[in-house]
Amino acid sequence: MTKYIVRRLIQAIPLLILISVILFVLMQASGDPVATLGGRQPPRAEDRERLRRAWGLDQPILTQYIIWLVGNDWMVVDAETGETGTRQGVIRGDFGNSFVTRQPALQVIVERLPNTLLLMITAEVVIVILSLAIGIVSAVKQYSLIDTIATGFSFITYSIPVFLMALILMYVFAVNFRKWGLPYLPISGMYEPAEGRTFQQIAWHMILPVTTISLISIAGYSRYIRSTMLEVINSDYIRTARAKGLSERRTLFVHAFKNASLPIVTLIGLDLPFLLAGAVVTETIFAWPGMGRLFIDHLGRSDFPVLMGILMMISVAVVVFQLLTDLVYTWLDPRIRYT
Repeated sequence: MTKYIVRRLIQAIPLLILISVILFVLMQASGDPVATLGGRQPPRAEDRERLRRAWGLDQPILTQYIIWLVGNDWMVVDAETGETGTRQGVIRGDFGNSFVTRQPALQVIVERLPNTLLLMITAEVVIVILSLAIGIVSAVKQYSLIDTIATGFSFITYSIPVFLMALILMYVFAVNFRKWGLPYLPISGMYEPAEGRTFQQIAWHMILPVTTISLISIAGYSRYIRSTMLEVINSDYIRTARAKGLSERRTLFVHAFKNASLPIVTLIGLDLPFLLAGAVVTETIFAWPGMGRLFIDHLGRSDFPVLMGILMMISVAVVVFQLLTDLVYTWLDPRIRYT
């Protein structure tokens, strides 16, 4: 197992380098960060040129990528002053300074990361618990009234776009509840400035964003769980377990669910890395100060260091979580072994 883990990690290095090259080229083609400065008063031509030299944007794209990856200690960046700067490179944990805030890009990202993880982990817990409950009940009570209602709910919610779901929830639970004199839910931010960042305030402001993220995912997950559970509970070994007199609960949760959970683990393993990115649409609509909103804000200003930092964190998380998913397989199914 140790050799397998080491081999997978070594294989991930060229993969991440290839991903970084593709992302870097795409970011360079997305816009000019110097052109977005100055607001309504664009910078003068000499100021633009000075900034491009200071940020290394006047170098060829290959040179820019090498500086971004390994730093610029080995070369001269500014041909006029001969200064090399202090850039250490991504491989040493330096993503550069944000073009917008002038702060280290990693610091800008880390400041928003806890907000996103708080929102997305809460949503993921809600999604997994409710999806398992709805999917298992629908499979056990196939074609019953409960199954019919769950199926209709899944089809309706899964077909609604995220932005429309957010607007519907805001209209019902914020606008109309306030109009009807009922306790209404907040629609923006993490807390009221007058109240402060308390547990009650954050939990109250999380209800609508978490519900928006969860409803669509629950619809898809529950249908997937229902289909895999139906396939397993109709298998011969489940009928044998029932014939031996095992209780229905033990048959379902010990024998059936453990074998049906392998595809579900794959789905969760693919979703978890994107918790770092946050829900871009949801965070933007509800003004949640997380990674998704940070990405949109800095994408409009072509802030390459911050954008590349977010994208590379997601890429690394995908590789790590896929490895963890493979390891979870061996725990769920003893027949799977990596040698």
